[in-house]
Amino acid sequence: ILRKKERRNAGSSSEGTEDSDFSAEHTDSSESDVHTVRNTRLTRSSLRLSRNSQDSSPVGNPSAPVSEEVVNYSTRRVTRSQQQGLTDLPKKYPLRQSRSSGSDTEQHGEISERDHDESPPRTPTGNAPSSESDIDMSSPNVSHDESLAKELSLKESGLAHRPKRRRFHESYNFNMKCPTPGCNSLGHLTGKHERHFSISGCPLYHNLSADECKVKASSRDKHVEERTLSQRQDENRHSARQQAQTERQLRYKEKVTEMRRKRNSAPFKEQKDKYTEHKQTHGSSHEPLLENITSDYDLELFRKAQACATDDLEKLRLQGQVTEGGNMIKTIVFGRYELDTWYHSPYPEEYARLGRLYMCEFCLKYMKSQTILRRHMAKCVWKHPPGDEIYRKGVISVFEVDGKKNKIYCQNLCLLAKLFLDHKTLYYDVEPFLFYVMTEVDNTGCHLVGYFSKEKNSFLNYNVSCILTMPQYMRQGYGKMLIDFSYLLSKVEEKVGSPERPLSDLGLISYRSYWKEVLLRYLNNFQGKEISIKEISQETAVNPVDIVSTLQSLQMLKYWKGKHLILKRQDLIDDWKTKETKRGSNKTIDPTALKWSPPKGT
Repeated sequence: ILRKKERRNAGSSSEGTEDSDFSAEHTDSSESDVHTVRNTRLTRSSLRLSRNSQDSSPVGNPSAPVSEEVVNYSTRRVTRSQQQGLTDLPKKYPLRQSRSSGSDTEQHGEISERDHDESPPRTPTGNAPSSESDIDMSSPNVSHDESLAKELSLKESGLAHRPKRRRFHESYNFNMKCPTPGCNSLGHLTGKHERHFSISGCPLYHNLSADECKVKASSRDKHVEERTLSQRQDENRHSARQQAQTERQLRYKEKVTEMRRKRNSAPFKEQKDKYTEHKQTHGSSHEPLLENITSDYDLELFRKAQACATDDLEKLRLQGQVTEGGNMIKTIVFGRYELDTWYHSPYPEEYARLGRLYMCEFCLKYMKSQTILRRHMAKCVWKHPPGDEIYRKGVISVFEVDGKKNKIYCQNLCLLAKLFLDHKTLYYDVEPFLFYVMTEVDNTGCHLVGYFSKEKNSFLNYNVSCILTMPQYMRQGYGKMLIDFSYLLSKVEEKVGSPERPLSDLGLISYRSYWKEVLLRYLNNFQGKEISIKEISQETAVNPVDIVSTLQSLQMLKYWKGKHLILKRQDLIDDWKTKETKRGSNKTIDPTALKWSPPKGT
């Protein structure tokens, strides 16, 4: 009895913890009836239970020594009196196992052979040990796993105190505001967002309110749904091969034509005074008034395209692909013009950070300040591009510049062009190209109008690699003159040419307009009954692929009874004649004014 009391006193310090651990584990094991026999685990609670069972009904020799395996699995919290009591333990130990086993004890040899399982045993807290004293018999690397778990928990707790990194759209919304004066950043031009942070999405800049933008967005969505539904109905009614216009399309075309004829026209003086007053009041902080400039239909079409472009731009901003003011030159001073740039150009960093760049319009050297430009212009002897003048008629001249002979000038020209072209990738490797620079001459020199570049030895017979008309000369016919000049060179070379893809949006519009005029002029002069696309290509130097695509867009190419027919639409030819008479002859290329022969070699 005294011996039993001493053992109870010696284990009293951890008795409550061990009994609670055992009761919790016993409860959990009773709830998991579905599981099979689990791995047995030796704990202090099992050791305590074995001592109690030994006092009540001793088994074996009390004085038998304890094996080293039991001592090694003892825990840090065992006291000296407990270690003395361990010497009286028998060789059989009570082990924890599931209820379905039906026994409280097993041989240690059976543990290592029969019940070895790789899966961790269930505990009241999941797969983690219920206390520090629990030791898994089946995993010898428990101490290593515990240390890794502790390191992971410490790392997670340390990261939990760090501030989360703000995503791009969060920092974009948090740091930015609309640059339009007097705008509170509420609303969006597309009507789909509650706030905006750029001029492109500002309703105030576009002379609208946030509510008006939402109303316009709902009407656009409704129109898109109706159009999609009508297109599905037309597809169900007509076969895919039939290319004739449907009744709905014909009615819509007549409606658009009538709307364009009934263009709203206010008195010219009142309209001009209204626009002047708006410009003086708001300056460049608001969009110019666009009413009565064109028909209501075309204005609404422009508004829809503007909203779609703004929506795409907003998506790019949220994805982090577009940033506001990140190393982008906003304006350039070029001659007597100050031009707003459209895209980023890879100028050196010390120049790209300025926001405004100063350029010599003759040698294209870029500078940092007005003072440097003034001093440069006093010393610059250039009054025209380098190279050979191969075309002159009136005030228009074209110079052929070799990228190998005038490398610096051609590199500066490419950097300048990138400010207004999105898909341009050529900046510094200019040796394999020829540059044809168009200028307009006056008493001060030859001013840059535009240019196109051409590869010296093109494997695919591209007659244009890059083409640009300067913004101050756009919509004046110079773009078509550059295109016509490139095809004139192809005719002299006796080749069929085509521009290199991809084309910019404005370049694609210009080329389609040029191809349309070339085909209508050819059909107007053609008097035969049978026509060949190959003959058209050889006479105009236009690629057959471009001819076919243009005929399809004009709905002049039909497939009938296994043959392709070209329809001579007289209405289109008459419209072209009317425009041709209104256009002056000074914006056309005269082949007789060309003094050029194809270059030999590189």
